[in-house]
Amino acid sequence: MIGYVTIGSKDLARACKFYDALLAEVGAKQLMGMDRIKFYGTGPGTPMLAVCTPYDGSEQNPGNGNMVAIPAGSRAAVDKLYAKAIELGARDEGAPGERMPIFYGAYVRDLDGNKLCFFDMKLG
Repeated sequence: MIGYVTIGSKDLARACKFYDALLAEVGAKQLMGMDRIKFYGTGPGTPMLAVCTPYDGSEQNPGNGNMVAIPAGSRAAVDKLYAKAIELGARDEGAPGERMPIFYGAYVRDLDGNKLCFFDMKLG
Protein backbone atom coordinates (compact mmCIF):
# COMPACT_ATOMS: atom_id res chain seq x y z
CA MET A 1 0.00 0.00 0.00
CA ILE A 2 2.88 2.42 0.68
CA GLY A 3 5.39 3.03 -2.09
CA TYR A 4 7.54 5.55 -0.27
CA VAL A 5 7.46 8.22 2.42
CA THR A 6 9.48 11.44 2.25
CA ILE A 7 10.98 13.37 5.12
CA GLY A 8 12.68 16.72 4.78
CA SER A 9 16.20 17.72 5.68
CA LYS A 10 18.03 21.02 6.09
CA ASP A 11 21.34 19.32 5.25
CA LEU A 12 20.97 16.41 2.82
CA ALA A 13 24.59 15.26 3.05
CA ARG A 14 24.36 15.08 6.86
CA ALA A 15 20.98 13.30 6.66
CA CYS A 16 22.35 10.74 4.19
CA LYS A 17 25.29 9.97 6.47
CA PHE A 18 22.79 9.38 9.33
CA TYR A 19 20.39 7.22 7.27
CA ASP A 20 23.18 5.31 5.47
CA ALA A 21 24.45 4.08 8.85
CA LEU A 22 21.07 3.68 10.56
CA LEU A 23 19.17 1.87 7.80
CA ALA A 24 22.08 -0.48 7.10
CA GLU A 25 21.04 -2.06 10.43
CA VAL A 26 17.84 -3.35 8.76
CA GLY A 27 19.43 -4.26 5.44
CA ALA A 28 18.41 -1.07 3.61
CA LYS A 29 20.59 1.17 1.50
CA GLN A 30 20.32 4.10 -0.85
CA LEU A 31 18.63 2.70 -3.97
CA MET A 32 18.39 5.82 -6.12
CA GLY A 33 18.35 9.55 -5.98
CA MET A 34 18.94 12.93 -7.52
CA ASP A 35 20.60 16.06 -6.17
CA ARG A 36 17.77 16.93 -3.71
CA ILE A 37 16.29 13.52 -2.85
CA LYS A 38 17.64 10.07 -1.91
CA PHE A 39 15.53 6.89 -1.68
CA TYR A 40 16.33 4.09 0.79
CA GLY A 41 14.97 0.56 0.71
CA THR A 42 15.78 -3.11 0.78
CA GLY A 43 15.16 -3.76 -2.91
CA PRO A 44 12.96 -3.18 -5.95
CA GLY A 45 9.23 -3.20 -5.27
CA THR A 46 9.58 -2.69 -1.50
CA PRO A 47 8.45 0.41 0.41
CA MET A 48 11.07 3.15 0.56
CA LEU A 49 12.02 6.08 2.77
CA ALA A 50 13.12 9.18 0.90
CA VAL A 51 15.14 12.00 2.44
CA CYS A 52 14.94 15.31 0.61
CA THR A 53 15.30 19.05 0.70
CA PRO A 54 11.87 20.65 0.22
CA TYR A 55 10.91 21.04 -3.44
CA ASP A 56 9.54 24.56 -2.93
CA GLY A 57 12.85 25.81 -1.53
CA SER A 58 11.31 26.75 1.81
CA GLU A 59 12.99 25.71 5.04
CA GLN A 60 12.43 22.13 6.21
CA ASN A 61 10.47 21.56 9.39
CA PRO A 62 9.18 18.31 10.88
CA GLY A 63 5.44 17.74 10.82
CA ASN A 64 3.65 17.66 14.15
CA GLY A 65 1.96 14.27 14.36
CA ASN A 66 3.98 12.81 11.47
CA MET A 67 6.16 9.78 12.12
CA VAL A 68 7.87 7.08 10.09
CA ALA A 69 7.67 3.60 11.65
CA ILE A 70 10.42 1.16 10.68
CA PRO A 71 9.87 -2.55 11.38
CA ALA A 72 12.88 -3.94 13.20
CA GLY A 73 11.99 -7.66 13.14
CA SER A 74 12.65 -8.37 16.80
CA ARG A 75 12.81 -6.69 20.19
CA ALA A 76 16.60 -6.98 20.16
CA ALA A 77 16.67 -5.24 16.78
CA VAL A 78 14.48 -2.42 18.15
CA ASP A 79 17.00 -1.94 20.93
CA LYS A 80 19.88 -2.00 18.43
CA LEU A 81 18.28 0.54 16.07
CA TYR A 82 17.44 2.86 18.95
CA ALA A 83 21.02 2.69 20.28
CA LYS A 84 22.45 3.28 16.78
CA ALA A 85 20.20 6.29 16.19
CA ILE A 86 21.20 7.83 19.54
CA GLU A 87 24.88 7.13 18.75
CA LEU A 88 24.42 8.95 15.42
CA GLY A 89 23.01 12.03 17.16
CA ALA A 90 19.25 11.37 17.26
CA ARG A 91 17.23 12.67 20.21
CA ASP A 92 15.33 10.29 22.50
CA GLU A 93 11.52 10.44 22.22
CA GLY A 94 10.77 7.20 24.10
CA ALA A 95 13.19 4.45 25.10
CA PRO A 96 12.60 0.88 23.91
CA GLY A 97 9.79 -0.87 25.72
CA GLU A 98 6.51 -2.70 25.51
CA ARG A 99 3.69 -0.32 24.65
CA MET A 100 1.04 -3.06 24.60
CA PRO A 101 1.26 -6.86 24.69
CA ILE A 102 1.78 -7.13 20.92
CA PHE A 103 3.86 -4.00 20.35
CA TYR A 104 7.44 -3.22 21.39
CA GLY A 105 8.81 0.10 20.19
CA ALA A 106 11.30 2.92 20.56
CA TYR A 107 11.08 6.53 19.39
CA VAL A 108 13.67 9.11 18.30
CA ARG A 109 13.93 12.39 16.44
CA ASP A 110 16.50 12.41 13.63
CA LEU A 111 19.01 15.22 13.11
CA ASP A 112 16.34 17.41 11.48
CA GLY A 113 13.66 16.68 14.10
CA ASN A 114 11.71 14.08 12.11
CA LYS A 115 10.13 11.46 14.38
CA LEU A 116 11.01 7.80 13.84
CA CYS A 117 9.67 4.66 15.50
CA PHE A 118 11.46 1.32 15.47
CA PHE A 119 9.06 -1.49 16.28
CA ASP A 120 8.37 -5.19 16.57
CA MET A 121 4.71 -6.23 16.42
CA LYS A 122 3.41 -9.75 16.92
CA LEU A 123 -0.19 -10.25 15.83
CA GLY A 124 -1.90 -13.53 16.66
